[in-house]
Amino acid sequence: MEMIEKGLLEEMGLELNLKPWATDGGAHFWEVPKTAFRSVYDDQPNAHKKFMEKLDACIRNHDKEIEKMCNFHHQGFVDAITELLKVRTDAEKLKVQVTDTNRRFQDAGKEVIVQTEDIIRCRIQQRNITTVVEKLQLCLPVLEMYSKLKEQMSAKRYYSALKTMEQLENVYFPRVSQYRFCQLMIENLPKLREDIKEISMSDLKDFLESIRKHSDKIGETAMKQAQQQKLFSVILQKQNNVKFGKTVYINDRIPEERNEIVLKPVFEEEDENEEEVLTVQDLVDFSPVYQCLHIYSVLGDEETFENYYRKQRKKQARLVLQPQSNMHETVDGYRRYFTQIVGFFVVEDHILHVTQGLVTRAYTDELWNMALSKIIAVLRAHSSYCTDPDLVLELKNLIVIFADTLQGYGFPVNRLFDLLFEIRDQYNETLLKKWAGVFRDIFEEDNYSPIPIVNEEEYKTVISKFPFQDPDLEKQSFPKKLPMSQSVPHIYIQVKEFIYASLKFSESLHRSSTEIDDMLRKSTNLLLTRTLSSCLLNLIKKPHIGLTELVQIIINTTHLEQACKYLEDFITNITNISQETVHTTRLYGLSTFKDARHAAEGEIYTKLNQKIDEFVQLADYDWTMSEPDGRASGYLMDLINFLRSIFQVFTHLPGKVAQTACMSACQHLSTSLMQMLLDSELKQISMGAVQQFNLDVIQCELFANSEPVPGFQGDTLQLAFIDLRQLLDLFMVWDWSTYLADYGQPASKYLRVNPNTALTLLENVTCRVHRGIKDTSKKNNIFAQFRKNDRDKQKLIETVVKQLRSLVNGMSQHT
Repeated sequence: MEMIEKGLLEEMGLELNLKPWATDGGAHFWEVPKTAFRSVYDDQPNAHKKFMEKLDACIRNHDKEIEKMCNFHHQGFVDAITELLKVRTDAEKLKVQVTDTNRRFQDAGKEVIVQTEDIIRCRIQQRNITTVVEKLQLCLPVLEMYSKLKEQMSAKRYYSALKTMEQLENVYFPRVSQYRFCQLMIENLPKLREDIKEISMSDLKDFLESIRKHSDKIGETAMKQAQQQKLFSVILQKQNNVKFGKTVYINDRIPEERNEIVLKPVFEEEDENEEEVLTVQDLVDFSPVYQCLHIYSVLGDEETFENYYRKQRKKQARLVLQPQSNMHETVDGYRRYFTQIVGFFVVEDHILHVTQGLVTRAYTDELWNMALSKIIAVLRAHSSYCTDPDLVLELKNLIVIFADTLQGYGFPVNRLFDLLFEIRDQYNETLLKKWAGVFRDIFEEDNYSPIPIVNEEEYKTVISKFPFQDPDLEKQSFPKKLPMSQSVPHIYIQVKEFIYASLKFSESLHRSSTEIDDMLRKSTNLLLTRTLSSCLLNLIKKPHIGLTELVQIIINTTHLEQACKYLEDFITNITNISQETVHTTRLYGLSTFKDARHAAEGEIYTKLNQKIDEFVQLADYDWTMSEPDGRASGYLMDLINFLRSIFQVFTHLPGKVAQTACMSACQHLSTSLMQMLLDSELKQISMGAVQQFNLDVIQCELFANSEPVPGFQGDTLQLAFIDLRQLLDLFMVWDWSTYLADYGQPASKYLRVNPNTALTLLENVTCRVHRGIKDTSKKNNIFAQFRKNDRDKQKLIETVVKQLRSLVNGMSQHT
């Protein structure tokens, strides 16, 4: 846009919509758009020239007007100059006065200026101080908070330090962010955070190491508390039972001390005074865990912390679950193993309940299931090495307290009680082995003689130990003897002790009285049928046990068998389970002692026969003697005297046993004499020797006829020697014609003589007769008559031998 006087534009012939721009001495100027000038050149040819001509004409007109105006105002200008000249002198005077006044004023104001400058300086200082105070007041909280942060770091209050850092970053630093010290602080905070993470993690590692070392103490405390609570519950239950008239044990001396043995604390207090009950919080400082958890939560790295904690605890769990190689040797090894595990899971349970998300129930359940499988495997392996029942019982008590403790913290422990049933079987096996030694010692110390009773006190003492009742014996005066030996009451007491020991394991297994009753009866049956029976059989087979001892053993087993019903009553009194219950197991003592008695009886027969063999081996017959001695052999008389004394001892045995032993001895003696007479090494027998042998058999028959053991009917015992008697009668009478004629007839006089036996003996006698004929033929003719008689006898013998051989051959063919 250009600024041009409007009249000039009108003279140039431009008609435009002009806006006034400015005025100058009455001349009006207007705002001309640049497009107006462009139209001057673009509208018509020679427009520029015309425009310039008109412009020059306008300029000339304006010059004339200016000149006119100047001429019109010239006089006024001259008058104004004249007036100014008049005022010039006054102005100079005024200037001098003003200068003088100014000088005097300046001189007078110098002190004011100095004071004013001082005031200005003070005001500036004051303003600066105010500004500094304002800035310091703004920075001071930041510095105080940072100082507080340093103090918290020094005091190891890292969670508070992190919170202080958040306040600094969010509230305080934005106010003073323009200052350099603030930038330095801001740059230092990440390093502080990393330091806090490292320090808290280091504290956590120390904490984990500490609880690993002290987990056994934690577990021991927890198990003590669980045991005390259990003892309190048992005492309360007993009080309630007494209050309501209930009793668990009846009679048979199951007093309080027995119950106290069963409930003997696994963890005994070191001090007599009760100690203050400690909790896991009292034993362990969990602040490193809380602090580290809060720190990592504030730093937004909670997942890393959780993963690290769980990983480290799983490693520690594996270490805790790893037993020592000699753990099975002492109860302390098992106790330390259990306390460490309990301590571990008590800590985990506490962490579960006081923290949110660090450990979860699913995590602890998974960890427990893994640990439980390992624990069961370890206990199953190590308990198999335990041979001491006391150690197994202490292990059971530890497992029960261990299970009760962890069950109180919410961990499932059913598998542990299932394991206890396996260990119960092993406990019974160790008990059986221990009692086998006890029974062996009792048998070794027994004198196998009836128990002598001097006075009433001794009698009552024995009766209190063993349930013996005999009205006839009670009527007898002192001194007197009980039929059994000392081992019987001792065995009875030990069987009851075994039941006590077996009952100890059944305690605290959370089983019903019926199940406990069944377990006691089964274990007692094993003791009777396997252990005691085996010990009795081994005792019976021992070489040093003689006939007298065997007789006493049979008597003892009879009384032990009668005592079995008292053992059943004893178990019933313990468990309050009636024997009339359908599923109640019966004791197998009857069969046990009956088998042992039968074995002892068989051993009596065997040893008695062996003793007979020993006497028979002393026989020293002169089979070539011409005449008998006229009396029985010495060895046989000694044997008969021995048998008489032995059978006197047998009077205490049941009649059938004594009769069987006597019959067996006579039959064996008869067989032995028969074998001696028919010995294959015996080549010849004289008739004098046969007559001597007959004298011995006569003594045997007299012994049998004397009824050494009462109860035989008629001549039953004499029938043991009937074979010998008929054979010897045949040779003594030389009644071969009758034997051969009546052979095979039921009414034959020599019915029990076997042709083969007769042939063997006859051949031996024939050899002796034939040899006598040869010896006689070498002598004088004086003996010719005797030689003729011998030859006739020889012919007769040969005829009998032929007939006997034909009978033997006929028997062989028939067979």
